[in-house]
Amino acid sequence: MTAASLPVVLDVDTGVDDACAIAFAALHPRLELRAVTCVGGNASVEDVVRNTLVVLDAAGRQDVPVARGAARPLLETPVDARHVHGEDGMGDLGWPASPRQADHRHAVELLRDVCEAAAGSGRKVTIVPLAPLTNLALLLRTHPESATGIERIVFMGGAAHVGNATASAEFNVFHDPEAAAIVLDACQELGIAVTMYGLDVFYDPVVTREQADRLVAVGGRSAAELAGRLIHFQCDRFGGRAATIGDAGAVCAVVEPALIRTEELPVRVELAGTWSRGRTIVDRRDWRGDLAHDPHGEAPVRVSVALGVDAERSAKLWYDTLLAPAGAAPAG
Repeated sequence: MTAASLPVVLDVDTGVDDACAIAFAALHPRLELRAVTCVGGNASVEDVVRNTLVVLDAAGRQDVPVARGAARPLLETPVDARHVHGEDGMGDLGWPASPRQADHRHAVELLRDVCEAAAGSGRKVTIVPLAPLTNLALLLRTHPESATGIERIVFMGGAAHVGNATASAEFNVFHDPEAAAIVLDACQELGIAVTMYGLDVFYDPVVTREQADRLVAVGGRSAAELAGRLIHFQCDRFGGRAATIGDAGAVCAVVEPALIRTEELPVRVELAGTWSRGRTIVDRRDWRGDLAHDPHGEAPVRVSVALGVDAERSAKLWYDTLLAPAGAAPAG
C-alpha cells in the first residue's frame, strides 16, 4: 500500500456479494484494508467468519485481521438470507475452510483499536458496513471516542424508494432497525459523515456470465476464480445472464466517489410500523410549508443518499480489479 491509499475497514455478513466486496477491497491498490469485522445477517456469524477468512485467503491477504461480532440483532429475532446466498451463506461452493482463526478480540474491540490507531496516526479510517449495523451501534455507543479516528461511514443499507426484505424495508436495516437508528443518531451527535448506498443503486452494476467465465479461468483458488463462481451462482439462482456485484458497488464508490450521485437528505428509520418496520424514511420534500406543518418535524439526521450510479463504470472497476495481476493497478 502507498501513502496515498485510503484506510478502510469492512463490516460484513458474508454473503455472496459481501465476498465480492471483500475481494475487491483486498486487491485494489488504492485501498488499505485494515480489518474485517463480522456480524450475523445473511448467515450465522460463525458462517460469516468462515466465509470471510476464505475470501481473504483467496486474495492472499492473510495479514488482514478478522473478528467475530454480534451474533444477533439488538432486539429482533434473527433472520437470515440463505434463500439468496446458499446454505453456507457463500454460494455452497464447497471451498475448504481457512486454517486461520479469527482475531481474539470481539469485533467491537477490534473496531475500537483500529479507530484509536487511526486517530493517533492522523490517517482516519473509512468504515464500510455491508451488513446489519449491530456492531457499529455497539461501537459508537460504548466507545464514542472512536469517532475521532473515523473519516466517514459508507454503509450498504436502506433505500429511498424500494424494499427487498419486505415491500418497505431493505434487509440490512430490517434485520436490526434499532441498530441502524442508533448509528444514524450517533453519527449526527459525533459529527461523522454518512453515505447511504441503498437499493436505489444496489442492483444496477452487473457482471455477465461471460465475464464470470474469464474470472473463473484464472483458477488457482484465487479471488478472481471465487468471484467468478459467485457471479455464476447468482445467475443460476435468479435465472439471468448477468448478476449484480451488490455490496461491492459501495466499496467501488469509496475508491471513486464520483461513481454515485448523492443528495444530502433527512433520514429516519421506522421502528414501529406493522408493514414498514425497518424502512428508511428519506425526506425529499422541498417545500417549507409541508415541512412546517409536519407534526413530526424534519428528521435531525442528514445523510448523503445515493440516488444514482454509473453502473457500467462501477462494474468495470470491480471486474478489472479482480482480473488484474496481484498487486497491479486495474486496467483503464
